[in-house]
Amino acid sequence: MEHSHTPTLVSSDTKTPPAAIKRNVTNGHITNGTERAGSEPVDPTALSKALKDMEDAGRVRERTPGASPSRKRQRVYGDRFIPNREGQDLQASFSLLHDDGSPATPSKAKKRTPHGELHFQKTEEANRTFSTLLRSELFDTTIPQPTPPNLSPDPTSTHSTTFYDPSRSRTPPTNLSSSSLPASLTPSTPHKNLFTYMSPRHHTNISGHPTPSRTPQSRHGPNLNARSDLYSLSPVRFDSQRLLLSPRKAPRAVSKVPFKVLDAPDLADDFYLNLVDWGGSNILGVGLGSCVYMWNSTSGRVTKLCELQDDIVTSVSWIQRGTHVSIGTNKGLVQIWDAEKQRRLRTMTGHTARVGALAWNDHILTSGSRDRLIFHRDVRQPDQYLRKLVGHKQEVCGLRWNTEDGQLASGGNDNKLMVWDKLSQTPLWKFSEHTAAVKAIAWSPHQHNLLASGGGTADRRIKFWNTSTGTCIQELDTGSQVCNLAWSKNSNELVSTHGYSQNQIVVWKYPSMTQVASLTGHTYRVLYLAMSPDGQTVVTGAGDETLRFWKCFGKRERDGVGGEGAGARMERWGVIR
Repeated sequence: MEHSHTPTLVSSDTKTPPAAIKRNVTNGHITNGTERAGSEPVDPTALSKALKDMEDAGRVRERTPGASPSRKRQRVYGDRFIPNREGQDLQASFSLLHDDGSPATPSKAKKRTPHGELHFQKTEEANRTFSTLLRSELFDTTIPQPTPPNLSPDPTSTHSTTFYDPSRSRTPPTNLSSSSLPASLTPSTPHKNLFTYMSPRHHTNISGHPTPSRTPQSRHGPNLNARSDLYSLSPVRFDSQRLLLSPRKAPRAVSKVPFKVLDAPDLADDFYLNLVDWGGSNILGVGLGSCVYMWNSTSGRVTKLCELQDDIVTSVSWIQRGTHVSIGTNKGLVQIWDAEKQRRLRTMTGHTARVGALAWNDHILTSGSRDRLIFHRDVRQPDQYLRKLVGHKQEVCGLRWNTEDGQLASGGNDNKLMVWDKLSQTPLWKFSEHTAAVKAIAWSPHQHNLLASGGGTADRRIKFWNTSTGTCIQELDTGSQVCNLAWSKNSNELVSTHGYSQNQIVVWKYPSMTQVASLTGHTYRVLYLAMSPDGQTVVTGAGDETLRFWKCFGKRERDGVGGEGAGARMERWGVIR
C-alpha cells in the first residue's frame, strides 16, 4: 500500500508548498524535499501527515495565540475606520482622528480664490463641528471620570469614582436643564437591562429574611427628565444634539487680498523699531530712512513732513486728538511736529541711545529707548522730562498707554512686561513669563484692565493679563514670532502680525481665540501695524518695503473719536514735493 502511492507523492516533491518555502526562508536556509531526506526515499505517510498538520495549523492560526511570532497576523484598520465609544484602545482610536477634525479639511498649500473664501470658511466650520461632535461622542470628558455627587449610584456615599463602562448608558452633562430638577429626580445611571431585579445588601424584614428585590427606579427615584439619553431616539447624546441644532452665525468674509499696496523704500527691517502709525486725523505717518512721509487716506496724496540731518527715524507716533506727531531718532532725540503746518515745535533730549518706542496719553508723551530708560514728558512744560522710569535691563521696544485706566505697559528685550500706574516710578506689575523680547502690546478697548502681549521668535505666544489682579488669564502658542498686536475698535477681536516663518497677519476672535482669517502676502516678517481711525482697515509694513492695506473689520455701530474733519483740513495742503 505504501509503495503504490510513492510515484504520486514523489512527483509533488518538485513543487514545495509555498508555506514551507516561506518558513525556511525566514530561518535563513532554503531546502527542498531531496535535501532534507538526503539519498533516502520519501516516506509518503509522514509527508501526508505533515501536509495535513500544516493545513490544520493554517486553518486555526488566527485563533491560536501561541503561533510563531513571524506568522502572527495583526489587525489592520483602513483609512476610513472610525472607532466607536466601546472600543478597547482609546489612545489608538484618538490618534486616528485628523488634527484639523476631518480628513476633508483642505490642504493649506491649496490656493483659494477670494470668491471661494466664504465657502472655505463654511467648510472649516463644518469640519470643526464634526470634530467636536466626534470627540464628544468618543471620549465625553476624561476617562476615567469622577461621578458628581448628585449622580452617584450610592446615595449614602459622598465620594465616588466611576470608571468607563461601555455596558452602561451615559447621562447628560450636569449643566443641562436637568440641574433645575430636585436632587431626587435627577437622571440616574441605569443598567443596560432596565428590568433586572436586585436584592438589597443590608435591609431585612421583620421575619429576618431579605426584603423583596427592588428595581433601580425604586432605588434612585423615577427618571423624569425627558432629555435623558434613556429616552432618546437619536444615536448621539443630548449635548451633541444641542450642538448640531444650535444656530450658526454666518461666517464673516475677510478678503485675503489687500485692497491697496504702497511702495515704502528704505523701510527698515528692524524688529525693535515702530515706524508706522495712523493718526486720528486719518493721516498715515511712515518713517523711511531719515525722512517722515504722510499719506492722506482721503485723497491718497503723499507728503514728506521732514528730513533729518545726519540722523535716522526710529519711531513715529500720533497724538490721540489733533495734528501733532512725535518722532524718535537714532541719536536719542524726540521731536514734536505740527503736521498741518509742517513745522517743528520742539526737540526734547534725555536719552543716550535710539528711541524705538513712543506713546501718547493726552499731553503726556512717553518715550522708551535703547538706553533702557523710560521718560514721561509733559509737552506743555519746558522741562525735558517729568519722570524717569528705571526697570528694564535691555532696550525698551514696546510702549502702550491705557488712557481710560491710566496704566502704561512697557515691553523690553529683556523678555519682561511691566505695568506702571499713572506716573509712578515703581512698576505695578512685573511679568517674566515671556521667553523672548516683548514688542507686541495692546490694551483692550472693550474690557477694563485687559492687556494682550506677544513674544518674539523664542516665545511665539500671545498672553492675556488681568492688570487688576496681576494674573495671566489665557495664552496661545501662535507658532511664529509675534511682532504686533491691535484690538478691533468695533468688535471683540484682535489682529496680530507675525514673522518667521509664515509672515502672516491673523485675525482672532476673543476670548475663544479662534482664527477668523489668516492673511499672507508679505515676503518679510510683518514688523509694523497700524489701524485706521474708523477701525475697519489695518495697514501692515515689512522689510519687503511695502505697505499693505487690509479690510479686516466691519463698520462701527456708533460715531467715535476723530473723523474726516481734520483729514479734510489737511487734504488742502497735501502736495507731493
